[in-house]
Amino acid sequence: MQLDVIIPTYNRCRMLRRTLDSLLAADVPAGLEVRVTVVDNNSKDATRETVESYCERFGYRLGYVFEGRQGRSFALNAGIRSTVGDLVGMIDDDEEIDRRWYSTVYSIFSRGGVDFIGGPYVPRWGAEPPAWLPTKYLGAIGWVDGGDCLVPFDANYPGILMGGNAVIARATLNRVGLYNTNLGRTDKRLISGEDDDMYQRLIEAGARGFYVPELIIYHHIPPERLTRSYFRRWCFWRGVSCAVIDRKRQQPVVYFGSIPRYLYGQAARGLIKAIAGRIIRRGASEIFTHELSVWDAVGFFYGKMFYQRAGSSRRNAPSRQSASTLVEPDVQQTCSRLVE
Repeated sequence: MQLDVIIPTYNRCRMLRRTLDSLLAADVPAGLEVRVTVVDNNSKDATRETVESYCERFGYRLGYVFEGRQGRSFALNAGIRSTVGDLVGMIDDDEEIDRRWYSTVYSIFSRGGVDFIGGPYVPRWGAEPPAWLPTKYLGAIGWVDGGDCLVPFDANYPGILMGGNAVIARATLNRVGLYNTNLGRTDKRLISGEDDDMYQRLIEAGARGFYVPELIIYHHIPPERLTRSYFRRWCFWRGVSCAVIDRKRQQPVVYFGSIPRYLYGQAARGLIKAIAGRIIRRGASEIFTHELSVWDAVGFFYGKMFYQRAGSSRRNAPSRQSASTLVEPDVQQTCSRLVE
């Protein structure tokens, strides 16, 4: 059995060293061949030199691929295309794998009848977690805890397969296709959704997947992500991402003006509860959770009504910056004034 581990990276050569060190330290079981591919997504730092310095330590089972098109989805797809192993594993450049990660992969896939697996993200804090940290939005900082039991990815699972800690059988990827390049995060925007889109395609194809509690990665959370402004941006762009997906795969709900009707209620309730929470002095986490539900709805509305048209109408943009980039700050300033 051959496992190809793909690491998309952008300007994080120092953190990449920690990731590579963890891959070297993990136990590789007999019967599993591991190869690692770092996909340099147009970095301007010493990423290539860093990878080259590790090649001998990996027994030359470490590859380097350059992908100049900016975006995580482009990088992942380049890594998938450049490898041939039975299994495709994906981790991020700000993560370290647990020592049992390879052994867990081999154990699960050796049983047969498994198409994909994911596991928990254990946070490694770069700063003290703030009191207002909203527990319903921990995905913003990449904190995933699906419990201590092996459970199937199905309608009862409360999340999705996250691409920073995932292993998918290549045969399954060949069946469902590569990552959606319209949804990958870039250096300028937090638009995402490529994982959500891939997960939905896996489920629709009848692929069998499991959340595996032993498939642990340790995720570094930098101080700049522990700010209210980051959470607001993340929720706004998650809403945009969901709207982009909704254009091709509408939800089985009632729509009003091309927007799911429930989002109008979500936005109104979130705004009212956020304002009321400040008046009656609710907990900071609860207040911020209500506010972020508004950001979700506003992002979806913007994504559904404006994002595609703004991104493609460059002739009417007042500068080389895309219209969608110009609109976002005004939307955010307006919403912030309403809740602060």
